[in-house]
Amino acid sequence: MSVSARVRALIEPLVAAEGLELFDLEQVGPVLRVTVDREGGVSIDDITKTTRAISRAFDEHDPISSGYTLEVSSPGLERVLRTPAHYAWAVGRTVAVKTFPNHPIGRRFAGTVTSSNETTVTVALEEPIGESITLNLGEIEKARTTFIWGPAPKPGGPKSGEKAVKSTKGAKKTKDMKAKKDKKDASNASHKEEKVQS
Repeated sequence: MSVSARVRALIEPLVAAEGLELFDLEQVGPVLRVTVDREGGVSIDDITKTTRAISRAFDEHDPISSGYTLEVSSPGLERVLRTPAHYAWAVGRTVAVKTFPNHPIGRRFAGTVTSSNETTVTVALEEPIGESITLNLGEIEKARTTFIWGPAPKPGGPKSGEKAVKSTKGAKKTKDMKAKKDKKDASNASHKEEKVQS
């Protein structure tokens, strides 16, 4: 059994025991990256518990002979896609794809994953609309899901800077009221002085 398979076999049940799913497992140099996920999101407490469970298991079974640094995290809003399982998960989601240099049909594509299998992924392109491409996974240098932020503000709705204008008006109003109060106080003081003089 390879080191990667041994590590995965050790980690998967521990992650499942925390009610999480192992989204990705990758070793880059001395860093072992474990990415966990769950419907509704992953909390800091989930990450802490999972990190402790994996560390204890690694101390006991020692699946990696060389030195390593363990990183446990959640995937975040935009997820890196590397494996066939990742592309299967991404069906129906928007993605940005970058192929290796000198690819005959171009390097960068954006669109929605419509299907995938163990070796290929098909993306319905954003531009030109109505076209799609099918790529071998081995042709892809990088791919990730893209998070679409909410709709643009409606026409005629509040524009940026309006709040600042309102708060400035509020400040002006306060300043005017203070000036009136100071004037009134001065008037009262003057009235009192007149009484004293008489």
